[in-house]
Amino acid sequence: MTSSITVRPAALEDAERIAFVHATSWRETYGRFVDDPDSSPWFSVDRRVGMWRANLTEGTLSTVVGFDGDDLVGFGAAQETPTSDDRDPVRPEELTMLYVLARAHGTGVGQELLDAVLGDRPASLWVAEDNPRAQAFYRRNGFTADGATSSFGPIERSVRMVR
Repeated sequence: MTSSITVRPAALEDAERIAFVHATSWRETYGRFVDDPDSSPWFSVDRRVGMWRANLTEGTLSTVVGFDGDDLVGFGAAQETPTSDDRDPVRPEELTMLYVLARAHGTGVGQELLDAVLGDRPASLWVAEDNPRAQAFYRRNGFTADGATSSFGPIERSVRMVR
């Protein structure tokens, strides 16, 4: 079976499919961090549809989508790194999201998405400390942990990686 990977900029009509991939990949990756993924709002597709419609309408993020044949199986998003009052950004851009359905792991779509949304530009990103697969992927792409940590939603500890 051959995969036919294509990547293109996201469009507003992709919002529902991106929301599905977003919620499903979160469930696949982080579902183990909550007692009941079925009732957790972090894994709700409906909650994410409006967010994605707004992101794509307003151009909040630079977003690309990846397909295996006709199936949307992943997406990547980057933005200018938000500034805070107490510190300058560590890199000019932040990879805010890169999610691929588990069934598409190993197809190359994650690499294609990263290349399309960020190229080889300097950037930062946050990744769950308990996600060795993702960390290895980012290390292969020149990112290293810089010692900063955070938490988000059901993810108790995330590490920042930079290149």
